[in-house]
Amino acid sequence: MSERTDTRRDTVGGGESFDLAVIGAGSAGFAAAIRASELGARVALVGAGTIGGTCVNVGCVPSKTLIVAAQALDRTAAAPDRRAAWRAAMARKDALVEDLRRAKYIDVLPAYDSIAYVEGAARLTASGVAVNGHALRAGKIVIATGTSPAIPPIAGIGDVPYLTSTTAMELEELPESLLLIGMGCVGSELGQMFARAGVEVTMVCRSRMLPGEEPEISEALTRYFVDEGIAVRCDVRYRGIRRTGNDRVALELETGAGDETIEAAKVLVAAGRRPNTQGLGLADAGIELAPGGGIEVDEWMRTARPGVYAAGDVTGRDAFVYMAAYGAKIAAENALNGDTRRYDAAAMPSVMFTDPQAARVGLTEAAARERGHRVRTVTLPLSAVPRALAAGDTRGLIKLVAEESSNLLLGAHMLAPGAGDSIQTAALAIAQGLTAAQLADTIFPYLTTVEGLKLAALSFTKDVKQLSCCAG
Repeated sequence: MSERTDTRRDTVGGGESFDLAVIGAGSAGFAAAIRASELGARVALVGAGTIGGTCVNVGCVPSKTLIVAAQALDRTAAAPDRRAAWRAAMARKDALVEDLRRAKYIDVLPAYDSIAYVEGAARLTASGVAVNGHALRAGKIVIATGTSPAIPPIAGIGDVPYLTSTTAMELEELPESLLLIGMGCVGSELGQMFARAGVEVTMVCRSRMLPGEEPEISEALTRYFVDEGIAVRCDVRYRGIRRTGNDRVALELETGAGDETIEAAKVLVAAGRRPNTQGLGLADAGIELAPGGGIEVDEWMRTARPGVYAAGDVTGRDAFVYMAAYGAKIAAENALNGDTRRYDAAAMPSVMFTDPQAARVGLTEAAARERGHRVRTVTLPLSAVPRALAAGDTRGLIKLVAEESSNLLLGAHMLAPGAGDSIQTAALAIAQGLTAAQLADTIFPYLTTVEGLKLAALSFTKDVKQLSCCAG
C-alpha cells in the first residue's frame, strides 16, 4: 500500500470550517499544524503527493545516507563490487526513508485529533481554500508548499534526459561518467558523493563552488575536490547541451581559455530550486512574489493578503529544513494569537556535508561590510588545530569576522571534518552577543575540532604558534 493511501485521511465536506488551513505536508506544514493544534486550533492540513516533503523523501535523509555510504566505497575495487555496494547502499537508503516517513509523519497524525489531513491540490479562495472541489473555510492560512529542482535556461536542455537531485538518488546503476551542472550546496555534495562511488565526475558552474560562502572556503574546497580527481570548471557560460551519436551528452561552454565541450554518460542538473507557487491562485489572491520567485513575507511571516502567512522553502529564503519548521511555528502562532513573534535568522547555522564539511553562522566578511560594519577578520589554517594534526587530516580553515570597535563576533566560518557539529558553539556565541575575546576566554576541551574556534579567536590578539598546548 502506498504512502498516499495508507496515510490517515479525513473526509471533509464542502464548507467545513477550520481555524487554520495549512497547505503543504512537509516539515514546515507539519510544524505549523502541530503548533496550531497545541494552541487549541482546529486545523486542515492539506498535502499533495508523497507525505513528508523534500527533506525526508528526496533531500537531507537520502543524500546524507548515500554520502556516508560513498565514503566507504573503495574506488580501486572492481566495478562489479562497487555496483553491488552501491545497490546495497540504495536499499539501506530506501528503507531508512520509508521508516522515517512513517515514524515522523504518517504515524504522527493520529496523535492530533484536531488536525484533519486532506489530500489534494489546494487553491486559495475568497473564504479559505478549495481542495478537490471542496471549499474549506479557514480563519487563517499558512502556505508551506516547498520547492522543486530548478532547471537553468540552457539551450537544448529540454531535449536531453537530465537527472535532478531527486532522480540522481534513485539510480540503481552508477554511470561511467557524470557531468554535474551547479556547484552550490546540493551540487557539491552530490558531485563528491558520486566521485567517491567510482564515477568520473566533471563539475561546472557559472561562478564558483559554494558561491554564498567565504572565498577562502570555496577556493580550498575546490582544491580538495581536484585532489580527489574531480574535474572542476568554474566561471563558465553555457552555450548549449545536446545528445551525441553514442547516446551521451555534450555541454558546450565558454571559458576564460576559450570554448570547450564536455561529454559524459549522464548529466545531473543541480542549479538550485524553485518555490512551488504554481496553481495556488496567488495572483488572484493578491499575494506577491519576491524577485527570486518565492512568496514575499515580512518578519512576522505575513504575505500581502491579510490572514495568509507563508513559511519554509516556498518563501525563497533560508532553505534548511530546521528553518522551515522554525518559520512555520512562528507563522502558526502569529496567525492564531496575533503577530507577536518575529522571524530571526541572525544566528542560523548552516552545514554543507562535503568532506571536509563547510559550516557557517552569521555574516560573511562581505555581508558585514555591506551592512556598514567596520570589521576585523582572522583566518586560521586547520594545521594550527591539534585535533587535525592528531587525526592526520589538516584540510580546512576557520575564519572569524568581528566588529572592529566592539570586537563583537559577527560571523564564523569553518571548513573541517566535523565542522557541522562544531559550528553550533559559534551559533550560541553569536546568539548571546559574545565578543571574540569572550569566545577566546571560554574553556574548550583539548584535542577537539571545536577548540579551533578558541584558537581562531585568540588569533585576533596573539600568534597561536607561540602558545603551548592549552596556554590560551
